[in-house]
Amino acid sequence: MADYTTIRAGTAGARAARIDEGLRAHMNKVYGTMSVGMLVTAGVAWAVGSSPALLSIFRDPATLQPNILGWIAMFAPLIFVFVIGGAINRVSAAGLQGLFYLFSALMGLSIAWIFAAFTGISIAQTFLVTAIAFASLSLYGYTTKRDLTGWGSFLIMGLVGLIVAMIINIFLGSPAIAFAISIIGLLIFAGLTAYDTQRLKVEYVAHAAHGDTEWLGKAAILGALSLYLNFINIFMFLLQFMGNRE
Repeated sequence: MADYTTIRAGTAGARAARIDEGLRAHMNKVYGTMSVGMLVTAGVAWAVGSSPALLSIFRDPATLQPNILGWIAMFAPLIFVFVIGGAINRVSAAGLQGLFYLFSALMGLSIAWIFAAFTGISIAQTFLVTAIAFASLSLYGYTTKRDLTGWGSFLIMGLVGLIVAMIINIFLGSPAIAFAISIIGLLIFAGLTAYDTQRLKVEYVAHAAHGDTEWLGKAAILGALSLYLNFINIFMFLLQFMGNRE
C-alpha cells in the first residue's frame, strides 16, 4: 500500500512539474508574441508619424484631425479584433499569429499621429512608465493567491461604458469628459492586466490537464492579443498626462 501511494504521489508530482514547465513556456510565448506585436506597432507608427507626407494621407498636417481614411484607420483595429475572434476555429495557430501581427500593424497606423503631436522624449518616457506598470500588474496577476475572477464582469461592463463614452466625446469634444475617460480607462486596463494574466494561467492549467494542445497553441496568440490591448491602452491614456506637445 505504501509503495502504491508512493508511486501515485510520484506520478502526480511529475505531472504537476510538466504542467508548471509547460505553463512557463506558454506564458513566455504569450509575452514573446505580444512583444513582437509591440515592435510591429512601434515601427509602423514611427514610419508613418514621422513622415509628414505619409501622415497627411490620414490626417490634416496642421490640426492632426483625421480625414475619411484617418477615421477608417482609427476604427480598423477595433473591427479587426472581431475578425480575429471569428477566425479562431477557421485558421491554424500560425494563421492566427499572422492575423495578430497584421492587427498590430493596423494599430500602429491608427496611433501614428502621436509622433507628430508629442515629443519623442515624452513618448519614450511614457512607454517606459507603461512597461514598468504593466510588468508589475501582470506579475501580480500571475503570482497572487487571490481569485480575480469576480473582476471580470465588472471590468468588461466598465470597458463597454468607456467605449461608448469615447465615441460620444468624439462628437462633443469635451476636455472634462476626455480627462475623466483617461482616468477611468487607466483603472480599467490596469485591472484587466492583472485579471487577464491570472485568467491565462488558470485556463492553461485546465486545458493542459486534458492535453488540449491545439487549443493551447491558439490560446497563446489570443492571450498575447489581450495583454497587448491592455498595454496599448494604458500607454495611450498615460500619454494624455505625461506627453509634451510638439
